[in-house]
Amino acid sequence: MDVQGAGAVVFGGASGLGAATAQRLAAAGATVVVADLNADLGEALAQEIGGGFVRTDVRDGSQVQAAIDAASDIAGGLRVAVSCAGIGTPAKLVGKDGPSPLQGFRDIIEVNLLGTINVLRLGAASMVANTPNEHGEKGVLINTASVAAYDGQIGQVAYSASKGGIVGLTLPAARELARDGIRVVTIAPGLFNTPLLASLPEPAKDALGRSVPFPPRLGEPSEYAALAAHIVENPILNGEVIRLDGALRMAPK
Repeated sequence: MDVQGAGAVVFGGASGLGAATAQRLAAAGATVVVADLNADLGEALAQEIGGGFVRTDVRDGSQVQAAIDAASDIAGGLRVAVSCAGIGTPAKLVGKDGPSPLQGFRDIIEVNLLGTINVLRLGAASMVANTPNEHGEKGVLINTASVAAYDGQIGQVAYSASKGGIVGLTLPAARELARDGIRVVTIAPGLFNTPLLASLPEPAKDALGRSVPFPPRLGEPSEYAALAAHIVENPILNGEVIRLDGALRMAPK
């Protein structure tokens, strides 16, 4: 799909993987709505790429709808929606003081999994009204899972479950939306140089990078964005989960 002149929205788009994706789509000619909780970063990025910003908590249907509407109002209509919003605070099932509070697990599931479903249902509802292109396409929905969906580490019960849920919904969502000319594809990143790892000291980040078979380093957000852009451009990519991890398989801890 050619996004020149079309609308796109990136949830979690103010930093990290989302910001790189917003920049890449804008460079390809899309008008991009940055949807994020961080207004300072989001508004600055939107100004930089000539797009818009909508403060969005992906758990809130009305806020997600507002971001979808902003992108749908662009002349070319909403053609691309990318879900990068997520949290991943580690927690063991049982800590030193007994079972860990359920709320922490619930928060991760709600943001990562239900937030993605929120974007899928509202984004698809907007895209079905689009005029199809010459290939019959009306839009592309891109989700973000994680290698933790397959190789979850100790302390990642909720995170792995949320990302495993995204992996699991990819095919049925693609099958359902095929009749409307809407594709659904998920990226499962490995270890990336994002704000999630930014607080680690450089030696620790270097050690994590060396655990990747090849290339032996952390992935860069621009590499995620390059794959997202290719998914948009390649009409045969549909219903698939793509690991983007340098052949990494995570150890138990």
